[in-house]
Amino acid sequence: MSAREVAVLLSWLSCCCSALWRYYCNSPHYQIFSTRSTIKLEYEGTSFSEWSVPEACHIQDKKLPTTELRCSSSGYHLIKPLVTGPDEEERYLFVDSSYICFLWYYKVEHTKKSFQLLAITIWVYDPENADPGELQRKAEQPSRNSIVLSTQLNTLGQQPTIYTIMKRKIYLPKALDDGKRRGGTWLVLLPVAMDDVLNEIKGNLVTFEDCFVADLFFLLPFPIPTLPETPGFLPLTSQAGSQLITSTIACLPSVAIVVTEMETYQTNDSFQTWTTVRVPPNILSDAERQSVTQVIIFPQGIFFLINNILYLKAINGFKRLGRDENMPDNGIMGIITRKWCWTKYLLKREKIRSTMAIWTENEIYLQHGHLKFVRIVTTEELKNLLNLSPAATLTIQNVAYTGHPLEVSVLLNYCMTCTVTKKNFIMIYNEDSKQWVCQEFTLDVPIDSSLVQYFLFSATPELILKDKDRAYYCYHNFSVIGVLETPTGNGDLSALADGSIVHDVFIDYYGNILVKMENNILFYSKINVRESVKLHEWMSSTVRTAFLLNTSGETYLLSAFSNGTIHAQEYPLNLEVKSISHKTKEKCPYTALQNNINRIFYFLDKGENLVIWSQLIYPENYGLFTAVDYYGPKILKTKEQSYYEIAFGQCTKTLTLEFFQNINYEGADDYFKLQDQNMGLVLIELRPSQYSYTCTRAHKMFQVAVGCDAKKHIAVQGFSKENCLRHDFTYVIERSFLRDRPLNNLKVKYNWEEYGCPLRLDFTEKFHPVIQLFDDTVFVKEVEANFIVWEIHGRDDYSFNNTMKESGCLNEAQTWKSMIELNKHLPLEDVWGPENYRPCFSYAIGKPGDLTQPYEIINRTNNNHILWPFGQSGMYVFRVKILDPNYSFCNLTAIFAIETFGTIPSPSAYVVAAFLFILLLMFFTVLVLSYFRYMTIYRRYIYEPLNKPLGKSKTK
Repeated sequence: MSAREVAVLLSWLSCCCSALWRYYCNSPHYQIFSTRSTIKLEYEGTSFSEWSVPEACHIQDKKLPTTELRCSSSGYHLIKPLVTGPDEEERYLFVDSSYICFLWYYKVEHTKKSFQLLAITIWVYDPENADPGELQRKAEQPSRNSIVLSTQLNTLGQQPTIYTIMKRKIYLPKALDDGKRRGGTWLVLLPVAMDDVLNEIKGNLVTFEDCFVADLFFLLPFPIPTLPETPGFLPLTSQAGSQLITSTIACLPSVAIVVTEMETYQTNDSFQTWTTVRVPPNILSDAERQSVTQVIIFPQGIFFLINNILYLKAINGFKRLGRDENMPDNGIMGIITRKWCWTKYLLKREKIRSTMAIWTENEIYLQHGHLKFVRIVTTEELKNLLNLSPAATLTIQNVAYTGHPLEVSVLLNYCMTCTVTKKNFIMIYNEDSKQWVCQEFTLDVPIDSSLVQYFLFSATPELILKDKDRAYYCYHNFSVIGVLETPTGNGDLSALADGSIVHDVFIDYYGNILVKMENNILFYSKINVRESVKLHEWMSSTVRTAFLLNTSGETYLLSAFSNGTIHAQEYPLNLEVKSISHKTKEKCPYTALQNNINRIFYFLDKGENLVIWSQLIYPENYGLFTAVDYYGPKILKTKEQSYYEIAFGQCTKTLTLEFFQNINYEGADDYFKLQDQNMGLVLIELRPSQYSYTCTRAHKMFQVAVGCDAKKHIAVQGFSKENCLRHDFTYVIERSFLRDRPLNNLKVKYNWEEYGCPLRLDFTEKFHPVIQLFDDTVFVKEVEANFIVWEIHGRDDYSFNNTMKESGCLNEAQTWKSMIELNKHLPLEDVWGPENYRPCFSYAIGKPGDLTQPYEIINRTNNNHILWPFGQSGMYVFRVKILDPNYSFCNLTAIFAIETFGTIPSPSAYVVAAFLFILLLMFFTVLVLSYFRYMTIYRRYIYEPLNKPLGKSKTK
């Protein structure tokens, strides 16, 4: 029996008197719901008679509560179960006529050679002819049909390519073996990068049987270990009768945890598999183990809030947190972590941002690093900040992270007598600037009311607040506030949900808002929409459920059953909304909204600009336009241009925006202060002036960071740290060549890792450095700005071929000698830079002087070269720095080494004399030894044979 069938059976057993129906398809996330799809219908209840379907749809067996359906025409089709008793609700299923029939399947593994490299195995599969393992995302290799399909598409020119969303990198497939693709799969190797986890698989425009392969958006998984299950440990649970408590990692939504009445479950794959989280016996009482009220999961461990006390469950144990971690021992009202994933953002002052917030009634703490908590404010400090009466009661109701990557909000209760009503208002804290801002929002509520805020993924602060019966909206930076209306017009959600109260508000990156009641009735709205609609029932009222996001950014529903099991199933949110909107005749006021925003994060440096466009298409006489919202410091200039066209009853408005800065940093009195004032993070959002919940996407949000991109760097052309034979050596710089003229020579050990490979030049060759700009590892352009060089070990026995006059100076230019004289208290690398650069090309700057001096500033076009001392060989290690104050917010520097060779320096007279003496000694030694050797040979072979007496000869 499949997991889906088990879930349905358990649901029937848990509520035999309930009646509702659902539908499924083989395509994951209901991505393909077309005339080619098999639609599976399921009715849950005891009063079923048969299915009512239109003539355009063919049903396998209309008498069965579980059956299959196919529709031959596209459009909305009315599907309804006929039952004995009250009528069941009908759905208008939208069946598409699409040319997309096939999907990409991917499997991620770590390579054997490197744990930092992921092997992505990819193949094509047809969801209508796939194996169960492929449909359940558990396949280790392609099925036979998938092998044939992938091979055929490959023959036609199909090839998957992975595009990373954040860094905009492209990875092409590699062969599995010997340059040939085997087994109907492609292999793509990706580096493990936490700041580049969003990816998309795209293929070529290749068709097979008039069908394309759909692009696939996915999130790279990371090897986060689950906590081991230890025999004898006891479960951690929520209180009896409570709803599910969930937590996910913002940038790794597949890593999640859920606390139920029976167990706590942890997963790394969106609950396709899971493990239980338990604690050692005798460490908590039974009542404490069954009183979990909040949970947060991190890669380092899991935080549990139990009876207002915070505990940490990690691989190395389970412990209570308190004063040792600079946080309260008890009295903690709540804990929260970030909901939205921001892998890139700009911090001006702080090094890191917080990962978790905890609060009591009177204090707020932020976690910076693992178990490093810092108290940021107390209610007494907030009273002074807001000039409130000392007699007033001010308490913290709730804390939440906003849609901004550096901000956190606090919902405060304020009252004087505190008997009947209280005021709620919101303050927002920026972690980088450490500033509190009170928002223009107040709400009078009963004294026993408890509000919770949920911030939307938007540029300006926009949020939904919920209490037991209602949901409130705050849009456009708190300028539009009200109650989320219902079809009855009073906003009372409980009245439309059979008296059930609000359990949770689920919000995704696309602006969808789901208000879930405790009996699983759902109300739907969209960002900047002020009304909500009730969706079709999907789950029984007795099943505990919660909504989560999977690795593709899609919504799935997690259900916990009374027998201690859980089940994750995909929820067709878009199809359910289309069904309701078709029934209510609600339409989107515009036809299309297009733009060229392909990133969520942009860096703007000095002299750079960003041009974006947005195009809105809508029916004639609607009068729509694209609204632009800004949030952050006023550090950007904007130019806007609008274009308007009308044809065939459709209007097209195109808005072009150019973002830039026009600050001149040259000659600034305080260069660093002026830079700081014009750096920051600006959030920008484009949205149509009117929309409804039927629009597919109602806004487009992105960041513009004005400042220094840490991945931007420079290098000198022709130098590298590879392709040279490395060997350890030291060299000596004669003291007369050093800038400070010390008493002794300087001995230097060459650092290959820092200096790289040296360039060997004849001392007669001039050298002109060419500076290249890189973004991470990608070459951007050659630098045309002015720059300076200096020898880091203090050598000054080099010069420049251009004089100040030849370079066009009207007054004496800055030199290393003059700048050192002015900044004696600073180290050499800080005496001269963009902060104190003054050009010499104006009579108003500087003073007349000797213009025959060498001009020590270089750029790409001034033909200024470095000259070496005549007749000397030596090693020079230079550092280069960009000098132009209008070039970059970054302190761009690079290092390179040059070895000159030529005439060998004249040796010392003592060395020459010693060498000659040794040479003469060796000469005479050889003469003496050769004489004795000659005499030995003479005696043996000449003298003795000649003087040997002749013997008598024998006769026969």
